[in-house]
Amino acid sequence: MVADLLHELDYSLQSNRKNLEGTQHADRNAQFEFIASMAKTLLDQGEPVISVDAKKKELVGSFANSGKTWRPKGEPEEVLVHDFIDPSLGRANPYGIYDIGRNEGWVSVGVDHDTASFAAESISRWWQKMGSVGYPDATELMITADGGGSNGSRVRLWKLELQKLSNE
Repeated sequence: MVADLLHELDYSLQSNRKNLEGTQHADRNAQFEFIASMAKTLLDQGEPVISVDAKKKELVGSFANSGKTWRPKGEPEEVLVHDFIDPSLGRANPYGIYDIGRNEGWVSVGVDHDTASFAAESISRWWQKMGSVGYPDATELMITADGGGSNGSRVRLWKLELQKLSNE
């Protein structure tokens, strides 16, 4: 009944649209220029610079998703008709690390939560498996992050975990 009235008034169900720019910090551009300058300096010195980010959580199992994969013609991957979550499988929490200097990526996948501890552990594993190999003489590591979620600038655990990582 309510839906009919809204339709008569020319209303429709719509998702929101990210169109509006919020207020920007006065020094926003200067901050990015500073970060870019620091990254360039370190890369020129042969030091590693990485960008880290938690990715969208994904269901584990044969569920439909919006992505596409290359497969032989007429042989699409078969997935479940209904996405009923199996609690025993949980969700995958991917955490990506992009090595800017070597143009390489590393993804750690956890099944618990996107936490600062998981983020720091992902960086540690990247360093053990890839970073230390690609940068055997490194004395510094620059990490850039979007500053949200587990690697937020106000997340104390993130800062503590980074300190532990730097102490290794």
